[in-house]
Amino acid sequence: MTAQNENRTMFYGKGDVFVYRTFVQPLTGLRKIPESSFTERDNTIFGFNCQISLKGEAFLSSFTEGDNSLVVATDSMKNIIHRQAANYQGNTAEGFLKFICEVFLDKYSHIDAVELTATEVPFDHVLVPKGEGHENSDVVYRCSRNERATTTIEVKRTPTGSKIVKHSSGIVDVHLIKVKGSSFYGFIQDEYTTLPEAQDRPLFIYLDFDWEYSRWEDGTGADPEKYVAAEQICDIANTAFHELNNRSIQQLIYHIGIRILERFPQLANVQFKTNNRTWETVVETIPNSEGSVYQEPRPPYGFQGFVVTQEDVKQKKAADSTVGASR
Repeated sequence: MTAQNENRTMFYGKGDVFVYRTFVQPLTGLRKIPESSFTERDNTIFGFNCQISLKGEAFLSSFTEGDNSLVVATDSMKNIIHRQAANYQGNTAEGFLKFICEVFLDKYSHIDAVELTATEVPFDHVLVPKGEGHENSDVVYRCSRNERATTTIEVKRTPTGSKIVKHSSGIVDVHLIKVKGSSFYGFIQDEYTTLPEAQDRPLFIYLDFDWEYSRWEDGTGADPEKYVAAEQICDIANTAFHELNNRSIQQLIYHIGIRILERFPQLANVQFKTNNRTWETVVETIPNSEGSVYQEPRPPYGFQGFVVTQEDVKQKKAADSTVGASR
């Protein structure tokens, strides 16, 4: 393969491959953290929307000459994902994607790499009567409107066997509103400034998280003590938002990231994409009430991007210890 071809963008695949499997092996034994009561996932419904891409120099002639002799039909890709889902013996999305990628590499020797992304299709238990109270049904679920876990894995063929060259886990569409205890002031004031300063405001944010393990093996779930569940990440974000009297979304996501990496030192970093959807005030004061009336914000929307690493954790600890010593 020439240096020119190594930099070529060339792939094809299949999207919106929905796959559901019931009664996958439960994920248990997760590390307990103070911000979360989540310690296990029953995996009764293991559902994902998958997107798969095949990569390889062997596919060049299909682009340049219309030669389909080495093309795996995208319909076949879908069928492989569906049928091989029955053979997966693990209990995490990360492990499932790695398993499927290796199925493709084992079957088709001309494929150089496989990239697979899965977005969870979450389901929640419904409550049913039991005695004088209620309990979770073990057979009826409802499709959740909550945030969804995501995973991306790319497995590449090498002379010594397959190797994971890209991996990340994440959550998308986390929507959080804090009705008081947030502010935004002290920003640049000049001839372009029309936004008033806010000493206390409701803050409505959309968050997408991604995180990477320092060692990919910790993300498979083989050792549940080292696996980081999306539910625990959400609980840390909820707790940090509750506790912090934040002066900006930037400050908030920094502290959420630090908290996540402190709890899970096996992670290399946490990546944030956030969107400010703070409501617009319609009625600021209501007699005999601390409430106000708001409406949806009008576009355009502010956004933020930030990556917190383990080096940030070290620097914060060093700074905190310096401040503590000076007191």
